Amino acid sequence: MKNRVYIISEAGVNHNGSFKTAFKMIEVASEAGADAIKFQTFKAENLVTGDAPKAEYQAKNTLEHESQFYMLKKLELSPDIYLELINHCKKNDIEFLSSSFDIESADLLFSLGVRRFKIPSGEITNLPLLKHIGNFKKEVILSTGMSTIDEIDAAIDILVKAGSRKENIILLHCNTEYPTPFEDVNLNAMLTIHERFKVKTGYSDHSLGIEVPIAAVALGAEVIEKHFTLDKKMDGPDHKASLEPDELKQMVQAIRNIEKSLGDGIKKPSASELKNIKIVRKSIYYSESFKKGHIICESDLIMKRPGTGLSPMQIDLVTGKTLKVDVPKGSILKLEDLI
Repeated sequence: MKNRVYIISEAGVNHNGSFKTAFKMIEVASEAGADAIKFQTFKAENLVTGDAPKAEYQAKNTLEHESQFYMLKKLELSPDIYLELINHCKKNDIEFLSSSFDIESADLLFSLGVRRFKIPSGEITNLPLLKHIGNFKKEVILSTGMSTIDEIDAAIDILVKAGSRKENIILLHCNTEYPTPFEDVNLNAMLTIHERFKVKTGYSDHSLGIEVPIAAVALGAEVIEKHFTLDKKMDGPDHKASLEPDELKQMVQAIRNIEKSLGDGIKKPSASELKNIKIVRKSIYYSESFKKGHIICESDLIMKRPGTGLSPMQIDLVTGKTLKVDVPKGSILKLEDLI
């Protein structure tokens, strides 16, 4: 498909640190029809301090006494499991992706042959990480939650100077609140990003439901990223703002329908409606019976279906002409009847 949307099903940390759950999520994402499944690669020690507070949404959905560090420590995946995840993705015909939160994690993914690097919103001002990933000269998907246009500009500049090609950078408009209130989504900002930076753009969604990513596709998003879970009732920070398997499948199908519906922009009859032209359009018919020698005026004519005869658009060609035969009421006008 010419304009196929690249759909990333975001597993994130919804595996809760279980490789068994992660494997199951790969199978669910593949069955839903997503193009990729994305995890998050980090070491808690490299990501947060021991006493870093949790975000409000994280605090609501996790143990009250637990710090962000210990919450994240439980959600880490062992480095040994990544090759198995990648192989399981290949077996299920879905691309493996993972967000890099630190240089060590980025190096791990690079060593495993990952061809696209996802940089999460929180790292858009992490110059060392941006520079390191730029050195890989791979395709980069950069989420822009919490950022200004100038911060996006600076991040792109760092990536390009380090070795990334600008045409290989994909920018995702994003809001990092879980769930994002609809009034804060600001989908039009995605259009602003596209116009400003002239690169592929998309949308990473944290709102509830599937309406907003579908709307983003209708506005021109080339990439959609959306969190999913096996069960919203599971413990963990992101489950409640994620889609369950049936919802993920519905979203993917809706996006596929929308991308088909957008078409090529040329206004012409579609292949499916050509057969309707003669049925729905009208032809010129005689409103009464007329004798040979009658001079036709517009009031003598009526426009009726089917459109198998002379088009009403040609009525000026026949008014003022003379009948050379008698014509019955309701008969179709034929040019050969006139002189």
